[in-house]
Amino acid sequence: MTGHAELIAFYELTQAKAKYCRTLDTQDWNALAALMVDDIEFGMSDGQSDPQMTVGRNETLALLKSLVAGAKTAHQVHTPEVDLDDDEARVIWAVQDRIVFDNGTSVTGYGHYTERWVRHADAWKLASLLLTHLITDVH
Repeated sequence: MTGHAELIAFYELTQAKAKYCRTLDTQDWNALAALMVDDIEFGMSDGQSDPQMTVGRNETLALLKSLVAGAKTAHQVHTPEVDLDDDEARVIWAVQDRIVFDNGTSVTGYGHYTERWVRHADAWKLASLLLTHLITDVH
């Protein structure tokens, strides 16, 4: 990949991740689904134990819907570490996320997304995502 192509891919990946966060937080499930491959692998970890992985777009969306049911969320990502290889990218993002439930309880997590993206017809699609929370605060 040339330097120019790498810059374009970096920009496209950051735009795709921003859209992921926005569509998750606004619960725009159709737009979120459009960012995923059919056989996406999705998991979460506390950094101490092995994650349970969910496989499949529909299964991942069902899990996400259940996690944020009756809640509002805000996901912020920054400082991406990007490793590009033609039509595949491995990206680690620092993340801070907050979920506020209807009963007033809230949880703030700090950690990293470890992801694999693949390019499909000029668009980057999420092929795997592991969210690792290193710190979790319950309020």
